[in-house]
Amino acid sequence: MSKVLIAMSGGVDSSVAAALLKDQGYTCLGSTLRLFENSDIGQDNDKSCCSLTDTEYARSVAASMGMPYYVFNQVDRFRQTVIKDFIDNYACGRTPNPCIICNRELKFGVLYERAMLLGCNHIATGHYARVSFDAETGRFLLKKAVDKAKDQSYVLYFLTQEQLSHTLFPLGELTKPEVRAIAAEKGFHNAQKPDSQDICFVPDGNYTDFICRNTQKTFEDGDFVDSDGNVLGRHHGIINYTVGQRKGLGISAEAPLYVKRIDRDNNTVILGRANEMFSKTCRVENVNWISGLVPEAPVQCKVRIRYHHPEQPATVTALSDNEAEVTFDEPVRAITPGQAAVFYDGETVLGGGTISFSGD
Repeated sequence: MSKVLIAMSGGVDSSVAAALLKDQGYTCLGSTLRLFENSDIGQDNDKSCCSLTDTEYARSVAASMGMPYYVFNQVDRFRQTVIKDFIDNYACGRTPNPCIICNRELKFGVLYERAMLLGCNHIATGHYARVSFDAETGRFLLKKAVDKAKDQSYVLYFLTQEQLSHTLFPLGELTKPEVRAIAAEKGFHNAQKPDSQDICFVPDGNYTDFICRNTQKTFEDGDFVDSDGNVLGRHHGIINYTVGQRKGLGISAEAPLYVKRIDRDNNTVILGRANEMFSKTCRVENVNWISGLVPEAPVQCKVRIRYHHPEQPATVTALSDNEAEVTFDEPVRAITPGQAAVFYDGETVLGGGTISFSGD
């Protein structure tokens, strides 16, 4: 049976993933990526993933199954890739998804490299997604999980054919209640541990304080303006706002106003009414086509523009090897630069990329 390196976060999902593979006869090695010290983020962090307490959970689960266990120190790489990308995007008026960068650069980057060095045939994670092989095309497919409420295929659109051929997702066919039941049956003390909700390195959700503390910069106030450039009031630094935001604007108006666009160059935040928040097109950069083949013709599919956003029918047209334009059948609300647009054909992920801008 194959040898597999399992990413163990200390949570119930990765613990059950390890147990399932062990039961299936795989030679299993447990591993955790050490991404930061609690002091690096300015507070103790035991309420989200990747804390030091989580590492001890992971170590104890691996020990209970007689698995070798490794901790890979990636503090510097995490800071230079994930945290830096997060700060740079907010400073540019974009709203990033750091979990995607972490998955791409760390879990399926560093961990994949370590697995190959350790002589493993596969890596495995506790993600809710599925991998299958299409004998007709000779290519691997990334598919949604059976549990649609927990499906994480959106944050895995960057996977390549090589990575998919060496990746196992043991939880893809299970629901979350089934996973918790298995954990309880195995006697794992994290069986009822709550799912992490926050960005691991900003557990209190205060992005502004985190960015200012790490950059030692302040972001200047500027103007709120409407679509015609009329000044409506003053904002308190563009890092405090994201497209679609309504609360916290401090603007009195006859109808509710929302953040429509952020203009870093002019340090302005453009506001619009509800009917101004819809767009039919967006440009996507750093596109990955999971098949490895860039489609020559426009692709009719469905596109998700945020993690929990319902997929919308659209046409995706490749503009180059790594850029595409998305045209929705119907206007979509609050398309947000920095977020991912992920392309689906039914259960199958075709690919995706980062939204660079949206049309009006």
